[in-house]
Amino acid sequence: MSYRKGSKVWVEEKGEGWLEAEVVDAKERAVVVLTSQRKKISVLPEKLLPRDTDEDLGGGHVDDMTKLTYLNEPGVLYNLKRRYALNEIYTYTGSILIAVNPFTRLPHLYNEYMMEQYKGVRLGDLSPHVFAVADASYRAMVNDSRSQSILVSGESGAGKTETTKLIMRYLTYVGGRAVLDDRSVEQQVLESNPLLEAFGNAKTIRNDNSSRFGKFVEIQFDKTGRISGAAIRTYLLERSRVVQINDPERNFHCFYQLCASGKDAELYKLGHASTFHYLNQSKTYELEGTNNEDEYWKTKRAMDIVGISRSDQDAIFRTLAAILHLGNIEFSPGKESDSSKIKDSTSNFHLQMTATLLMCDPDLLVSSLCSRSIHTNEGIIIKALDCAAAVANRDTLAKTVYARLFDWLVENINKSIGQDVDSKAQIGVLDIYGFESFKHNSFEQFCINFANEKLQQHFNEHVFKMEQEEYKSEKINWSYIEFIDNQDMLDLIEKVVSLRYLLVYMFPKSTHVTFATKMFRNLSSHPRLEKTKFSETDFSISHYAGKVTYQTDSFLEKNRDYIVAEHCNLLSSSRCPLLSGLFTSLPEESVRSSYKFSSVASRFKVSCSVDSVYFRSLKSDICLIFHLQQLQALMETLSSTEPHYVRCVKPNSVNRPQLFENQSVLHQLRCGGVLEAVRISLAGYPTRRTYAEFVDRFGVLVPELMLGSYDERALTESVLEKMKLDNFQLGRTKVFLRAGQIAILDVRRAEVLDNAARRIQGRFRTFIARKEFVKTKEASISVQAYCRGCFARKMYKIMRETAAAIILQKHVRRLIVQRNYQEACSAALLIQSCIRGFIARRYFSTIREQKAALVIQSFWRKRKVAMLFQHYKRATIAIQCAWRQKLARKELRKLRMTANEAGALREAKNKLEKKLDDLTLRLTLERRIRAAGEETKLVEISKRDKIIETLSAECAAAKSSARSEHDKNLLLQRQLDDSLGEIAMLRSNKILKAEEEKQNSNLKNIVKSLSEKNSLLENELSTARKSSDDTMEKLKDVEGKCTHLQQNLVKLQEKLTNLENENHVLRNKAFNISPKTVSEKFSASIGLPNSEQKHIFETPTPTKHLAPIPHSTGTRRQKLPVERHEGNHEILSRCIKENLGFKDGKPVAACIIYKCLLHWRAFESERTAIFDHVIEAINDVLKAKEADGRLPYWLSNTSALLCLLQKNLRSNGFFGTPSHRSNGSLGLGGRTGQLVGRGDTLAQVDARYPAILFKQQLTACVEKIFGQLRDNLKKEISPLLSVCIQAPKSTRAQPGKASKSPGAGAQQPSNSHWDNIVNFLNLLMDTLRENYVPSFFIRKLITQLFSFINIQLFNSLLLRRECCTFSNGEYVKAGLSLLEKWITDVTEEFAGTSWHELNYIRQAVGFLVIHQKRKKTLEEISQDLCPSLSIRQIYRICSMYWDDKYNTQGISNEVVSAMREMVNKDTANLVSNSFLLDDDLSIPFSTEDLSMAIPATDYADVELPECLHLHPSVQFLLKVS
Repeated sequence: MSYRKGSKVWVEEKGEGWLEAEVVDAKERAVVVLTSQRKKISVLPEKLLPRDTDEDLGGGHVDDMTKLTYLNEPGVLYNLKRRYALNEIYTYTGSILIAVNPFTRLPHLYNEYMMEQYKGVRLGDLSPHVFAVADASYRAMVNDSRSQSILVSGESGAGKTETTKLIMRYLTYVGGRAVLDDRSVEQQVLESNPLLEAFGNAKTIRNDNSSRFGKFVEIQFDKTGRISGAAIRTYLLERSRVVQINDPERNFHCFYQLCASGKDAELYKLGHASTFHYLNQSKTYELEGTNNEDEYWKTKRAMDIVGISRSDQDAIFRTLAAILHLGNIEFSPGKESDSSKIKDSTSNFHLQMTATLLMCDPDLLVSSLCSRSIHTNEGIIIKALDCAAAVANRDTLAKTVYARLFDWLVENINKSIGQDVDSKAQIGVLDIYGFESFKHNSFEQFCINFANEKLQQHFNEHVFKMEQEEYKSEKINWSYIEFIDNQDMLDLIEKVVSLRYLLVYMFPKSTHVTFATKMFRNLSSHPRLEKTKFSETDFSISHYAGKVTYQTDSFLEKNRDYIVAEHCNLLSSSRCPLLSGLFTSLPEESVRSSYKFSSVASRFKVSCSVDSVYFRSLKSDICLIFHLQQLQALMETLSSTEPHYVRCVKPNSVNRPQLFENQSVLHQLRCGGVLEAVRISLAGYPTRRTYAEFVDRFGVLVPELMLGSYDERALTESVLEKMKLDNFQLGRTKVFLRAGQIAILDVRRAEVLDNAARRIQGRFRTFIARKEFVKTKEASISVQAYCRGCFARKMYKIMRETAAAIILQKHVRRLIVQRNYQEACSAALLIQSCIRGFIARRYFSTIREQKAALVIQSFWRKRKVAMLFQHYKRATIAIQCAWRQKLARKELRKLRMTANEAGALREAKNKLEKKLDDLTLRLTLERRIRAAGEETKLVEISKRDKIIETLSAECAAAKSSARSEHDKNLLLQRQLDDSLGEIAMLRSNKILKAEEEKQNSNLKNIVKSLSEKNSLLENELSTARKSSDDTMEKLKDVEGKCTHLQQNLVKLQEKLTNLENENHVLRNKAFNISPKTVSEKFSASIGLPNSEQKHIFETPTPTKHLAPIPHSTGTRRQKLPVERHEGNHEILSRCIKENLGFKDGKPVAACIIYKCLLHWRAFESERTAIFDHVIEAINDVLKAKEADGRLPYWLSNTSALLCLLQKNLRSNGFFGTPSHRSNGSLGLGGRTGQLVGRGDTLAQVDARYPAILFKQQLTACVEKIFGQLRDNLKKEISPLLSVCIQAPKSTRAQPGKASKSPGAGAQQPSNSHWDNIVNFLNLLMDTLRENYVPSFFIRKLITQLFSFINIQLFNSLLLRRECCTFSNGEYVKAGLSLLEKWITDVTEEFAGTSWHELNYIRQAVGFLVIHQKRKKTLEEISQDLCPSLSIRQIYRICSMYWDDKYNTQGISNEVVSAMREMVNKDTANLVSNSFLLDDDLSIPFSTEDLSMAIPATDYADVELPECLHLHPSVQFLLKVS
């Protein structure tokens, strides 16, 4: 492929794997690129891979990597990296799910709401998720009645176990159990995990808790799709790890746990792990962050949960201890050359301990280790074993015992979980270790990689099958596409295995050198086998995941496990029941576990191309025979099921969140077969685009065909033919391109766009140049005009200055003469005025002194009279204050006496309570609540007393301050009198010594000072007056507060009286009915638990002494039972069952029922069942099939009846006879006329206990009807909303584009789905208005309905990436504008705050459709654009948004990074950090809201319907009318 300047490419780099780059210079043999690290590199064109030029648009990532423009290795890698940075950890590759471990908690992805979202949804419709794969497998099992399997693979730490848990959790959610069980399947399987991890997991180089076996969790289902059982199957246990490990790895965890168990370890004579040969081959004994002793007790608890008895647990740990002691037995040469014996006393001690722990004969154990019996025709020959053979025999025994013990544990776990032998369909979840490649790879890695090659072949077949199915669905020719498999690799491995057994069993003296030599001689021509350069015995095999070098040093010896009859005889003779049960028969006849399938060994078929003789010799090698058997059984199981694949990826080696290591992920993608799947796709048609997408991208290549309407398929074919491309395929809905063809199209498209850009740039530069020229020309003309103007202004200025100088000279001369004249005149006038002023001032001072004396005299007389008046006024005020104080104290004493009376009443109540000890538990509870109410009232009274005392203290303080002010005023008055006396004395002295001028001047000074002093005293006096006035105002406020407190006290007394009345009703009822009957009646009638009923029906005990109940004739008539009106039940039933309609907006049924109950005195009866009959009849109507259509009708009726009860019933009838009882002499018609005939002033009825209970039952009924109506509306509108948010692209007219397909005229308009919602709302409003539902209920109902619309639209927007687009935002915004218009039309009376309920979806959609998002800061987004949305919700929208209309970029990377940091910080603090909204299911009103919001109903003018005229029970209504 040729590259041009500006092309975007991928360049390979050792550290990062691949780097983004751009071509800066293209030569013939080399291409110079500029990498993202700003480095220039010269590389060959063959080493570059094309990169999508539009990858930054649409969020820079795709949720299905088959949608990548260039399906190559760096494209897959960086797509995962970008999604991982946005916490999008799941990605599809076709039907394969790739899960990247986030190393942090993401609970919002796995809650029950999310599982409900993925339930029944087709794979790919929602964002990638492990629930989608689990649901696809479950639906396929239910629909096709075929077993399914989910293969979860990945390296250690990639999250396989957690993914398996999530899959089981989802299957438990959708399947459940057919039989009720305390624990789910997921819980039961997880409870066994600690046990399997202890015995099957070990530390490896890459993971401290690596599973060294394959686990296949099989969940079994019955015919109805319910979970009926489960089983755990294990495969390919790494048995050789028991006897040989490499540093720094560890043996299985259970051994280290047992050594650290304390007393249990001492019981088995175990020490530190370093003292045992099977454990000290590696120096790693402890794991960071793990305590072996704690893990030991967790393992024992898991055994208890699984159901393993204490004796069996003891046998298990004794067997483990015996294996450790067995490994410490050493051998030395015996008497004969080829014999052996126990080496020393230490080895003998371990031998004795092994025999003791295994409960077998020590001599028989020595014999089975140091010798072997050979069966011949002549008899049995005992052959001694040398030291090396004895060691191998010992290791074989240890591995055999451990393997059978592990199988026994799995069998018991399956028994505890419970299997269904009759299950017809299963879903299996496979968790198995992946491909391994280390520095040193031995026979274990060879076997593991062989198993992974087998699984990869199965995976390749599945991928190719998926490709074929898509090709078939699109009806394209695919027969010539070659299938890429790894059969040649499997053949090579099988030949290596055959060669190994030829050498081991036909040439026992062969070594690994012999094996390597023969292998290279016979298989050197195989392309996948290579000989290493620096070793004669090592060899390399090119696996699908890469090249692996194997060391053959221990290929022949390491896994030579023999089935020794002596071992079976030894252990079958053990006195331990568990151990002897493991060896009841020979291994080739053994059954691995009690599965419902046949045993693994019996199903084993030879897949290797090995001679039967060689295969018969395989039976003596336990390791490989079990490996091949189990691998074959696993492959048969997988082949019989429909597979689904989940590839888990570990993003980094340090287990840190938000860290993505490219090389590590690339290696895992290769090992997981993801890149192999890409290679298979490349063999066919890797690039596939819908016709609409292809035309949107490459329509610019044929602009002449884009005019008017066109057929997208024909246009696509025209584009490809114009580009002269061959070997493409046109399917039904997609175009399929071969590898490299999309790059050719992109190059041509880039050229077209570049030419268009150059043309636009040329025109734009021309426009700019012309604009600059015109601007310069206009500027030069302006400069010339300005210069000419400046010259003219300068000449004019000179002429003007000359004329002004002449004028100035004239005026200056005139001013000088005028100034001299004015100075002479002013001097003369000044002298005259000074003389005249001196004379006038002397005369004026004489007159002023005389007037001042007169003023002082008059002021003193006036002041004296005023002071006398003020003295009388203050005395009057003081008397009034004293009198009011006396009255206030008298009122205070009355209040205190009232409080003392309350204390006396409390003492009387306590005496009465002591007499009622024989009452039942209900009366005791009522008494406690009454006591609590009494204490509350006492506290309120004491608070009132304290307030009165405080106000009294304030009053006293105000009076004392007034007295002090009065004293100050008297003192000031005395000082004023003294000053006036001094003034008089000075005046007399002035008359006597008038002639003395010096004394006169002194007297004037004294008078001045005294006058100033007098003014100061006057100011102080006015201040004192003001303070006195303030004190009076305070006293008035105190008097007002006292009056208010008295009024409050009166109200409290009235309230106390009402409580006493209701309490007496309940108390009287309790005397007549047993508490048990009452509580049962409460529960049955209202449907609430007894604990809730106590708060509803119980009232506090009154503090006053209960008045005696009058026993008059009217009272006896009142207590007569109403059961004699059983015939009246029929008329009530007809009123309830039949639709009586409305009259003048009033519900007829509610009014008739209320009139009947009022006439029959049901509200005043002590005992009656008529209320229960009414409630039961209403409930029966609501349970009927057609009840949903009558819910508005009954909401209107029940609410009207409830309002009548609330406004017309009272509960104080025991403390006086009712007002309408006084006219007892009136006839029946007259009495009913009084009660029914008044519409304006409705008489309140004294209600008894059943009436109070009926009112509360009716309240619950109203809430039930409202909730049922609301839930029905939500169910009906849900499918309409799902269509709106998921409206297909064909039904959305793209803004700015005309419909270009020929059939566009037949399509629905873009807002047709929203019109359906508006029509639904209009129909709802019409129905509610027809049934005269109060506007209060309509407002609450519409508000909650719009809240549900907001929740559904917003959650769907956050769950579907195809909805977070610019065009979809415009589509939803247009729909919301229709809803806004509807809300405006129905007015606020009915809509209420419905528009505000749509805040979340409005702000989210507003954010989608704004332009220049890249310029928006985090503050602008969170505070201005989306103030209601949380940072987590905004981050979700930003990560999923892509502009499908203008192909503009989204939010800047800096803002996204800042939001991601905030989200990660909040994740640890939030209990539930879900970004989804929860639906509100509460009832949005209370009984008090109903009484205040709904107006009273005048039932007087509601007439009896004609259909009820003939009924005798309602004839009284006809008489009244």
